[in-house]
Amino acid sequence: MDNPNSTNVHPQNKNSIVRGLTDMFISLYKIYLFLAKFFKEVFLPPYEWNEVMKQMYQIGVRSFTLITFTGFVVGLIFTKQSRPSLAQFGATSWIPGLVSIAIMRALAPLVTALIAAGKVGSSIGAELGSMRVTEQIDAMEVSGTKPFKYLVCTRIIASSIAIPILAIYVGFVAMMGSYLNVLAGEGTSFTTFMAQVFEPLSFVDFEASLIKAIFFGFTIGVVSCYQGYYADKGTEGVGKAANASVVTAMFLIFMEEVIIVQVAGWFR
Repeated sequence: MDNPNSTNVHPQNKNSIVRGLTDMFISLYKIYLFLAKFFKEVFLPPYEWNEVMKQMYQIGVRSFTLITFTGFVVGLIFTKQSRPSLAQFGATSWIPGLVSIAIMRALAPLVTALIAAGKVGSSIGAELGSMRVTEQIDAMEVSGTKPFKYLVCTRIIASSIAIPILAIYVGFVAMMGSYLNVLAGEGTSFTTFMAQVFEPLSFVDFEASLIKAIFFGFTIGVVSCYQGYYADKGTEGVGKAANASVVTAMFLIFMEEVIIVQVAGWFR
């Protein structure tokens, strides 16, 4: 015998699916408009270079201490954990090359981007979200200024430039952490260590790492600015914007990592 409630369940499920798909396509359309507006505004004067430099400084200062500590620890621990496996085959001399490949190809840009997504992304999302819910952005639009160019374009440009710079710094700090561990374990000189570090690397490795860092920085800037610029529902919306900035940026960073690694592998 048919369940009398079955006729009520299926339409509800169908409506929820339709609403979910509708919301998804509306969100994708809004993101498309947001990106289109960015690429339109970023090439038109006036150019807010002072604000770009200010945001780059803010991004670097907010992340510098944590990135320095994390990069050093990553290099130190990765080297320490790699030694027992290589020692079984008498190949501890391969440690510098192994560590350099791991750090330069993947860990330096990825660690930098994840830290920046948590520190910088949440900060930008909360800052712009607070300006939106307190109607500061609306006031800027009414006064005739261009809040999108001043608030959004500058932050996206700054993150796209600052994150690659920080990634290069993280790679250097991580290699210093690795060198201290190698010096303590094998007594390798700094000159020999650096020669072994650069031996397995190619131009494609550095190029792919830099491209990844640029994409990661652009993603963090776009996601955090989008979430903050269109925040609503008062203080609750500010918290949601900050949280969504971090979660969405990290998810996209991992997706980009997979894609760029695959593409870079074709050129090696």
